[in-house]
Amino acid sequence: MSVIDQVKDRIDAVEIIGETVKLRKSGKNYTGFCPFHPNKRTPAFAVFPDSGTWRCFGACNEGGDIFSFLMKKEGWDFPETLRYLAERAGVELEPLSPHQEEQEEERERLREALEAAVTFFRHNLLQTPAGEPVLAYLRSRGLKDETIELFEIGYAPDSWEGLYSHLVERGFDEADIVEAGLLSERESGGYYDRFRHRVMFPIRDVRGRVAGFGARAVDPDGIPKYLNSPQTPLFDKGRLLYGLDKARREIRKLDQAVIVEGYMDVIGLAQAGFQNAVSPMGTALTEPHLRLLKRYSRRIIMAMDADTAGVQATLRGLEVARESLDREADPVFDARGLVRHEGRLDADLRIVTLPEGIDPDELVLEDPTAWTAMIDAAQTIVDYVLDVLAAQYDLDDPKSKALIARQVLPLIEDVADPVERETYRQRLARRLQVDERALLNWRPGTGPSRKARTPADEGATVEGAKAPVSVVENFCLAVLLKDPELLYQVDRAFQSMDLDRPSERDFTTTEHRLLYACIRASLEQDQEEPALYCREHIDESLDEIARQMMAGFETVEVREPRVLEEVNANFFRLRKRRLETELNHLRFNLEDLQGGEDGGTDEMRQQMWQVTKEVQGLTSQKQRLDRALKGRWSNSNVMVTGE
Repeated sequence: MSVIDQVKDRIDAVEIIGETVKLRKSGKNYTGFCPFHPNKRTPAFAVFPDSGTWRCFGACNEGGDIFSFLMKKEGWDFPETLRYLAERAGVELEPLSPHQEEQEEERERLREALEAAVTFFRHNLLQTPAGEPVLAYLRSRGLKDETIELFEIGYAPDSWEGLYSHLVERGFDEADIVEAGLLSERESGGYYDRFRHRVMFPIRDVRGRVAGFGARAVDPDGIPKYLNSPQTPLFDKGRLLYGLDKARREIRKLDQAVIVEGYMDVIGLAQAGFQNAVSPMGTALTEPHLRLLKRYSRRIIMAMDADTAGVQATLRGLEVARESLDREADPVFDARGLVRHEGRLDADLRIVTLPEGIDPDELVLEDPTAWTAMIDAAQTIVDYVLDVLAAQYDLDDPKSKALIARQVLPLIEDVADPVERETYRQRLARRLQVDERALLNWRPGTGPSRKARTPADEGATVEGAKAPVSVVENFCLAVLLKDPELLYQVDRAFQSMDLDRPSERDFTTTEHRLLYACIRASLEQDQEEPALYCREHIDESLDEIARQMMAGFETVEVREPRVLEEVNANFFRLRKRRLETELNHLRFNLEDLQGGEDGGTDEMRQQMWQVTKEVQGLTSQKQRLDRALKGRWSNSNVMVTGE
């Protein structure tokens, strides 16, 4: 039995979930209010003790096992969740290798040096004469003392070796101080403080551990104006978002994240009560940034500066260079890249344009309601770009219409959802006052196929991992790990049945869903061969599971026709089992609604009718799968069957 299985055997899902969700018993199951979206009227959240799973029947419509619950609730990754649950269950994890122990010890030394630097900078701001004018400046920007304290803002003195001497005196090795990104090397030899005469902003990871610093020059003529820590074992600005450690709970509560450009924007918004803002620290917004935010909400809004997101969006082919905080690179607004991210991540990305010359922290100081109104009016990426272009060109000029169409149509073609694509195309035709058929004749150039970009659905999961399902899941994952491109064939088989293509929802456990997500991701990139991508990107904590799955498949020719049929058949079986479980869950929900005290209200009747419709839809899909398994796929007996 694997460590993960041991943890699941010893952990009571009701106990763990019940620590943060008030549950009431309903038959053999439990119900409560979902912690992942606002709802205080109808308890649409259910926990199923027999299978150790949970399901929301409300707005988020998600579910999973105890691992997925904690990952979503706390924002942890799988290894963090495994360590936490293993400790609670009394299960000993495989000890770290000597190399891993050495790496972890090194990271801990760097964190200690960075924490000591935080204390040093805070002392210099609050308790030294040199810090007094800096503190006065921060207060003049509207920051309250408690806000300065909350965000641990400090001051790096105008000294070449102030921090260096301070840390060495406290026993830190020079090598660790350099590795933490706190020192720079002189051309003549030796080191000096990287940050001098600057306002200091500690940057923490999502778990609240300090990873580096952002620094703003106190001297108005100081160059560069903003300076970040360099790349270190702890600091990677392409994977860190300033303020996320403090904003993540509010982002989850509001189901909305706002991306702004600078530290002061995040801090000023938080002080005004808008605590769901984060900043990419002047770097280009990356897919890791968006994946990080998606743990807490799929609704993400970018607040764009009017100066850089207007005219330049057209002149630079929809890529707008924004001022780099540390002058190391030119971050860009890439509309097409964002649309692709939106599709791959199954997210809702929107954009707001700030009033010209006003930053978010200044805006909320003047009128907090104006910020709320702006966020409520956020536009989709395509609508935003279309408005920017329409404002720059003469819409009566045929050549201008063609130019706009050539820039907007690629964005529309990259939209994953076909209904959205058609809606945008109609909107563009109306805006340009042209026949929609003229736009339909446009064909995209070379690029990734949409089938490789469409996002995997990450909605509700299925109940418990019964033995036959585990065998089928292991088979499907093992074959795909060996040859991920077989998933294209499975997608086509599902499309021919008028069914949604396979997704993480078809797998019963978090570890299997993570492996499937890695396989799907391997097809959504074109830098590496998919099989190689899988080997390099599977989480270390899942390596052993993946190896065990593939152990019996070294000599299997996965492209042999009978094996291909078995792959399709077993994916059909997974979907059928998932539908059966979802039907059981929906029937439980229907019974719970019918037995509730408010069962006679119009709202409850509407909910019962909606659940009944879902049951009918899932039953129809299951009947199609039954016919397929009894017909075309029934003669498949090469590998395993789940029946």
